[in-house]
Amino acid sequence: MGCWFEIRALSAALLLSWAPGIAAADGAQCRDDLAILRTDGQLVNFTIEIADDSAERAQGLMGRREMDTGAGMLFIYDRPREVAFWMHDTPLPLDMVFIDPAGRVVKVAANTTPNDDTPIPSGAPVRYVLEINAGMAARYGIAPGAELAHPSVDPAQAAFPCE
Repeated sequence: MGCWFEIRALSAALLLSWAPGIAAADGAQCRDDLAILRTDGQLVNFTIEIADDSAERAQGLMGRREMDTGAGMLFIYDRPREVAFWMHDTPLPLDMVFIDPAGRVVKVAANTTPNDDTPIPSGAPVRYVLEINAGMAARYGIAPGAELAHPSVDPAQAAFPCE
């Protein structure tokens, strides 16, 4: 009976370590195509596309009808600025995570309305905006104070530096 319990516990631990979006390791093994968020001691990974020039940022996720659960798009600006996003021609409901130059989340706009032209302001100067599927921020506890690890965050000021 003890052996059966140990096998079930090991199986559950393996299943949880492979769950989509949850990082099993404590360190931030950064890659360009990965946004790692630390919140309440938990690491959450999103496989991302990068939008770091004006044409890519203007296109964003417009026209997309679906996105994998653990995916997203990271908008990167060359310097901190207040920004406003909208959902014009975006039929996919999103969470928008606004992030300062040190990688700290300053605002989350949850469950944005598809195809809505109403501006969604950052409310503070940001250098990054992470768009993920609606509901993911709440699911993983991503809120102001969470921290982003990504190679584009200056290691000298990063709240959660890459290893």
